[in-house]
Amino acid sequence: MKKIVVDKVSCIGCGACVGLDSEHFDFDDAGLSEVINQENQESEDLAQAIEGCPTGAIDIKEVEEN
Repeated sequence: MKKIVVDKVSCIGCGACVGLDSEHFDFDDAGLSEVINQENQESEDLAQAIEGCPTGAIDIKEVEEN
């Protein structure tokens, strides 16, 4: 199963991902990006948000289901 993840250590809270793809991203209480939706991982907006992240903090990773 694939999962969208944000590396909170790398995230600078610039808001590029939220601006490009509000379907998948919003700000958490600390002002950093958080994933709010794991659906529609093939969307063009998601691809642009991943590409547009200036620190490379966003990725889609393969995770094992428990």
